[in-house]
This record gives sequence, structure tokens and C-alpha cells, in this order.
Amino acid sequence: YRCRWQVELFFKWIKQHLRIKRFYGTTENAVKTQIWIAISVYVLVAIVKKRLNTETSLYTILQILSLTLFEKKPIDQLVKNTKVQISMSKNNNHMNLLN
Repeated sequence: YRCRWQVELFFKWIKQHLRIKRFYGTTENAVKTQIWIAISVYVLVAIVKKRLNTETSLYTILQILSLTLFEKKPIDQLVKNTKVQISMSKNNNHMNLLN
């Protein structure tokens, strides 16, 4: 039972952090490959976050990268521009509620 619980916790962490909704293959090799790719992406984004020294969440950075995949802009500019847009939209929503 304890070993099974560890597997359950592992898959829960995968679903929460690696954005794997379903496995594309059913073989052991396909599942392992998909998990290793997702872990690699997670680690690379964590490295980018640390090097940019930003408070933006890993989830937000992943969203930015998925939306701007083919744009030829440095990642630091994409993250900074998104911060400005988010703060402006929050301020606009707040002002609209008060007016």
C-alpha cells in the first residue's frame, strides 16, 4: 500500500506541475519518454525563471512561452511585457469598477 501511495503522489505532482493531461502512448517507453520530456521542460523553465530573477510563476512563464512560441523576442522582454500588461489590466478593471 505504501508503494502504491508513492505512485499516486508522483502522478498527482505530475498533473499539477508538468501539465500532462493524458499520456499519448500506452507502452512503458512512451509514458517514460513523455514524463522525461515534461520534466526537462519544467527544469529549463525553472532555470530561465532563476536567471531572469523574476517573481513570475513557472505556470505564467509556461503560458507566455506557449503563446509566443514563434516570436523572435528575448524571453526577458516577453516576461516584462506580460507583467506590464497584467498590471495595466488589473488597474483598468479596478478603475472601471469605481467609475
